[in-house]
Amino acid sequence: MSNPTGTFTCKLDSKGRLMLPADFREQLGSQTEEDFVLRPGLHGDYLELYTNSDWNRRKEILMQVNTFDRRKLDVMRKYLDGVKRVKLDANGRLQIPKDLVERHGLCKDIVIDSMFTNMEIWDKAKYDERVNAISTEELAQGVEELFSGLSFGL
Repeated sequence: MSNPTGTFTCKLDSKGRLMLPADFREQLGSQTEEDFVLRPGLHGDYLELYTNSDWNRRKEILMQVNTFDRRKLDVMRKYLDGVKRVKLDANGRLQIPKDLVERHGLCKDIVIDSMFTNMEIWDKAKYDERVNAISTEELAQGVEELFSGLSFGL
């Protein structure tokens, strides 16, 4: 997996096309020739963006779920609701389906945040609100909790 590093701002046009920043595309390299997969965000009004190869790895994990268990099947069905396969066009734009644009309130100003397992597409105002909801002190405490006990080989 080689998601780009960074947080990128870009524009969504009136047809739902998202012009990906040059640095973002450059970091993706040959992966820009693959399909991408969009799915509604698990924890809010954003979209999760996966390269095709990352999505296929996720599918391998999901295929291990016992589909004879009704609750697990219902959760998987809900998890997969809204999943769309998309491609970059010749101009480096990602077409976001209209239903996902509307469902997640994506407006003109967009943020793409590169996480470690996938990328996220946010309406900029919602992204800023979510990021700013955590104070500097809460961030320090959270990072301490996240990394406590882990060795970084230092």
